[in-house]
Amino acid sequence: MDLALFDFDGTITDSEMYTPFVKHTTSLSRRVMTSPILIPALVLYKLKLLPARKMRPLVSFLAFVGKRRNKIENDGQYFVKSVISKHLREIALERIKWHQARGDRVVVVSASLDAYLTPWCRTLGVELLCSELSGANRLSGLYRHGDVSCETKALLVQGLCDLSTYHSIYAYGDTDEDSALLTLATHQYLNWELGTGKRIV
Repeated sequence: MDLALFDFDGTITDSEMYTPFVKHTTSLSRRVMTSPILIPALVLYKLKLLPARKMRPLVSFLAFVGKRRNKIENDGQYFVKSVISKHLREIALERIKWHQARGDRVVVVSASLDAYLTPWCRTLGVELLCSELSGANRLSGLYRHGDVSCETKALLVQGLCDLSTYHSIYAYGDTDEDSALLTLATHQYLNWELGTGKRIV
């Protein structure tokens, strides 16, 4: 058995899914109410002065604090069917099936949210490490284990898996946020190209 690690946004999908989900679940009144904080943060983000790993937790807090968990989870299930299903890369689905047919362990490792990644991963029968919204009945707006990007991806994988037990480790990503994840692997794919530049076909 080998280990296969997949980023989600931009790797399994053709675009990032976090922002569309936030927009899908956030009312106009909440957007207006939070705009004095959000707009300056967006400016800093656009100027590359605020990294995405800092921006996402801020946006999540503004969007989800106080909301009922069951409402967001229902929104996530709807989002999987109505939005994510239209943005899946065929190459990614085929590669996941290829690993599963080999008997490999497949784990999605993503900064995206559990609200929609949990039901999506469940349908494919793959494991998940991702940014998790905390709170029981009502969400706190905070993450349980922080934003799952950059070094956090590698740390969580190492906590979940004994890497020494796998003959080969495959990792698939698309941005610098996946660099630490890729360093764990013997076969590293960035934007579906192997470290040698050879593209999966």
